[in-house]
Amino acid sequence: MAGDYAVIAVYIAGMLGVGWIGLRLAKTKSDYLVAGRRLGWFMYSGTMSAVVLGGASTVGGVKLGYQFGVSGAWLVITIGIGILVLHAGFARRLVKLRVYTVGEMLDLRYGGSTSAISGVVMWAYTLMLTVTSTLAFATIFKVLFNVDNWIGIGIGGSIVVLYSVLGGMWSITLTDIVQFVIKTIGILFILLPVAIHSAGGFSGMRARLDESYFQFTAIGGGTIFTYVLIYSFGLLIGQDIWQRVFTARTPRVATGGGIISGVYCLVYAVAGALIGTAAKSLYPDLGSAQDAFATIVERLLPTGVRGLVLAAALSAMMSTASGALIACSTVSTSDLLSKLGLKGSGKDPEADVNGNRWTTLVLGLLAIGIAMVVTDVVNALTIAYNILVGGLLVAILGALFWKRGNRVGALSSMITGTVVVVAFMVIDGMEANSPIYYGLGSSLVAYVVGSLLSPRTPDSVISVWNRRLKGSAVEEEEEEEEAAAAALAAVKA
Repeated sequence: MAGDYAVIAVYIAGMLGVGWIGLRLAKTKSDYLVAGRRLGWFMYSGTMSAVVLGGASTVGGVKLGYQFGVSGAWLVITIGIGILVLHAGFARRLVKLRVYTVGEMLDLRYGGSTSAISGVVMWAYTLMLTVTSTLAFATIFKVLFNVDNWIGIGIGGSIVVLYSVLGGMWSITLTDIVQFVIKTIGILFILLPVAIHSAGGFSGMRARLDESYFQFTAIGGGTIFTYVLIYSFGLLIGQDIWQRVFTARTPRVATGGGIISGVYCLVYAVAGALIGTAAKSLYPDLGSAQDAFATIVERLLPTGVRGLVLAAALSAMMSTASGALIACSTVSTSDLLSKLGLKGSGKDPEADVNGNRWTTLVLGLLAIGIAMVVTDVVNALTIAYNILVGGLLVAILGALFWKRGNRVGALSSMITGTVVVVAFMVIDGMEANSPIYYGLGSSLVAYVVGSLLSPRTPDSVISVWNRRLKGSAVEEEEEEEEAAAAALAAVKA
């Protein structure tokens, strides 16, 4: 195992080193939260792929492959579909708006007073998403050091929190590029071919497994439909995903880079399912399907190579955890703390960035604590997306596509959908399909009825919204930055 330890040590040291570089780049709020909105094609597509393909997509994807065969790919396929639809249909608009959060977009479209409620829902989602990826660290460190889950969570979570706090989105972007490369090599080019070869190829797996393992819909039509509702739609509206869209240099970069990322997700989905299928063929009697990834890595790969693949899985977890953490921090400062008068003044960029750093640190420690008491990575992800989609999908899509939608409808929709989703998760269980069905249905009814029974959104609000969609926000943001710089210079003088 000495070779594995060396590889992991080099990887961790590299992540912290890159985080330190990010510290020097994050000088303003824009730098810290959206990497200065300066990413090009390669960095954009790489970081987008890294943030959406985390522990649930890697360890969870292999787990589903172990349970259902190739149809286990559907969870990650629906994530890829969501990324493709987002970038083909919405990304250009989002880049032009030049906002920091989903809540700010809703306030801009509906005329204010919505970001507090949407912020609470988005905060819960991003926090649970952070927990999900932090929870998955236990799998890697159990293989490496044979330690208890809580110790592995503490080690991995602390690394993510440290480099995220240092440089914000710049640190996360730079580490994500490294993680994207390592993940591609480790999962697609090493573990996938080794697993299939060790299982005797497709003919060997077919000889040992039931035919259902090779049927693309064996996981069930209801499950596939639920995955589409939760993950495809969830990817359309998640703060962690939108915040990456906001980092694009231009609308064209966002669209093209995002489509490349969506295709990569589809490839990754199939790879994870096939690795899980091979694991089932080789080790049919595992105590838990959750152990499929760790088992196949530990038993098939030689020292050193095993360390690289574990680093690849660690990369997947860290990229999603850090992306969700910075998203949760952004929602906290922009949508929630600002309502309490605790938002930075904007006149001192250094003080504003330090405030974001403290918020990120507190939330990171909270996520680590929660992860130590949660036991299932896929269930945790399902909870996060149920809350997000049931609470916010209708109001967000209505903002983009229905002119008659207004603030009353949006607020009614968010409150009703969230309450119904949470209620049915308690009544029918976390794994049931009913929470998202009832949540979305009730949210849609509340949105339409609330909008039609109340006055239209004022023309003054709609005119500002339309100007933003045409790109006026670029000039507005530049003027604000120049004013802040001038004020800071005057203070120092």
